[in-house]
Amino acid sequence: MYLGVDLGGTGIKIGLVDENGSILHKDSCPTQAMEDYKIIVKDMASLIKKILNDTDTNTMEIKAIGIGCPGSIDDKNGVVLYANNLNLHNAPLSCELKKYFDIPVYVGNDANCAALGEFFALNDENITDIVAITLGTGVGGGIIINKKIFTGTNGIAGELGHTVINVGGEKCSCGRNGCWEAYASATALIRDTEKAAKENPDSYVAKLVAENGGKASGEISFNAAKAGDETGKKLVENYVIYVAEGIVNIVNIFQPHAVVIGGGVSNAGDALLTPVKEYVKKNAYGGALQTKISIAKLGNDAGIIGAAFLGK
Repeated sequence: MYLGVDLGGTGIKIGLVDENGSILHKDSCPTQAMEDYKIIVKDMASLIKKILNDTDTNTMEIKAIGIGCPGSIDDKNGVVLYANNLNLHNAPLSCELKKYFDIPVYVGNDANCAALGEFFALNDENITDIVAITLGTGVGGGIIINKKIFTGTNGIAGELGHTVINVGGEKCSCGRNGCWEAYASATALIRDTEKAAKENPDSYVAKLVAENGGKASGEISFNAAKAGDETGKKLVENYVIYVAEGIVNIVNIFQPHAVVIGGGVSNAGDALLTPVKEYVKKNAYGGALQTKISIAKLGNDAGIIGAAFLGK
């Protein structure tokens, strides 16, 4: 068995994971995000002990502990070089957690861990290369090549959201303009939905936004489009193009066996997936699309399962 730790800015989620990638038991606690890394690891260790106790599991049964964390990671040494949502700067999480458990500890970027989890969830021995994207607050990415996470020379490869699709376009959180994230994230969709609601006050989009206290959400445009609202249809059409353009780039660069779409916006299901697949098939280089495009299977558990399997 393995332990997977999903370390986030607001919460620590930990799961006991079996060889098949099933979570046998999981628990969580708040992250003391601005505290020293030793405090965060202490909380992590306490939660692990609780899970082991609750499941009557001996440490001898645990093959490895994996930690998925946002930011830049030195995965060879288990060090978080920098995480902007946590007070982690050159934080040796692996060494610190080993003070509590005599078990191998691995550390990886959280998006990469989610990609690894989704790779195992595909459960297809013919698939060795996938790219997983997360459409959430930003656009996260993880690359699996030959069944292993590709991290590049500095451990931070896979920042697919910060590839530019519109030079001089919308401002991105990274400081550049026109990044894929600035158009394909849930944040971007919310921005465009609120703008459309103001410009089209008689639309169903505007009605849904008003009912939501004047704030848009990632679901509103899809719900409006499903109801036949023209403003909603236009929002979804534009958003699909933004998402699909980024995936076309991924396909052209990597030609992976699969691209998996996760994150909150992926809950739109076929309303997002079907037109994205059509667009990518039409626009991918050479016109011969081999890559399978699908919605992620694991949801919020992807990070836990992928982290657990860092040591597999």
